[in-house]
Amino acid sequence: MNEVLERLYRIGIVPVVKLDDAKDAEPLAKALCDGGLKCAEVTFRTDAAEESIRKMTTAFPDMFVGAGTVLTTEQVDRAVNAGAKFIVSPGLNPKVVKYCVEKNIPITPGTANPSDVEQAIELGLDVVKFFPAEANGGLAMIKAMAAPYVNMKFMPTGGINAKNLCEYLDFKKIIACGGSWMVKDDLIKNGEFDKITAMTKEAVSLMLGFKIKHVGINFENEGAADETANVLSDLFGTEKKVGNSSIFVGPDFELMKKIGRGAHGHIAIQTNNVDRAVYHLEERGYKFDYSSALYTDDTKKNLKNIYLEGEYGGFAIHLASK
Repeated sequence: MNEVLERLYRIGIVPVVKLDDAKDAEPLAKALCDGGLKCAEVTFRTDAAEESIRKMTTAFPDMFVGAGTVLTTEQVDRAVNAGAKFIVSPGLNPKVVKYCVEKNIPITPGTANPSDVEQAIELGLDVVKFFPAEANGGLAMIKAMAAPYVNMKFMPTGGINAKNLCEYLDFKKIIACGGSWMVKDDLIKNGEFDKITAMTKEAVSLMLGFKIKHVGINFENEGAADETANVLSDLFGTEKKVGNSSIFVGPDFELMKKIGRGAHGHIAIQTNNVDRAVYHLEERGYKFDYSSALYTDDTKKNLKNIYLEGEYGGFAIHLASK
């Protein structure tokens, strides 16, 4: 994937926005950014799209804004000139795709069946939109199509909402989901940008799925760790499992055989996707110790574990994949 599509993967959710009046573009952009999604796909279904993109990218230069429902090469030019960083279309128009590829403009065209996917492969693409997702068979259809096209990835849009978002994103061939449930027309038209911010925060929280995985406690030596492990095992009726560097009591406690990270120990926070969690937390100003990073494979592209810098109440904190 190119850098633009890689960024979409880390963002995870692409709010699909229809603006009837460009005056709403800036407050909407602020609401999305305040909610934790510095991203939007502004659809060219209205005359306000071009100016809306321009207003968003001018007021919020760090925001990742693309153009959706792009049907012609002329719309591609208008969108890019207004500041769009990527192009999305509802279907696969070879003329539009070729135009974008020749100009090195990231494009994600819509697909609905294997024939569409093969056209996209022929045109040199490795990511496509799947639209309308739920109406075309949803996740089951994507999994079925993904099987023979091992290098193709998908960005489903259409029918994605808070109830099925995580189910889609759990499938590794999906880089991000497009959705409009947090930016509904009536909320924008009524100026309810505070509600958009709140719903965006909820969407990001749902996507990341943070929860405590276990608490690690530092001990001076193995004997001290084992003594406490025996007490906790007896207290809660959970199994004790001795490892090389620590003793686990059930899934909740890790007793370190020597002083490790943190004055008192560490807290492991589980998340649905460590890469996305790191991206979103860094966007909020948190820093990570990349020397502590562990990856799922030798490519070092997909994070499995990583510590935040510093301590919190004497505990180091690390993110861990679920």
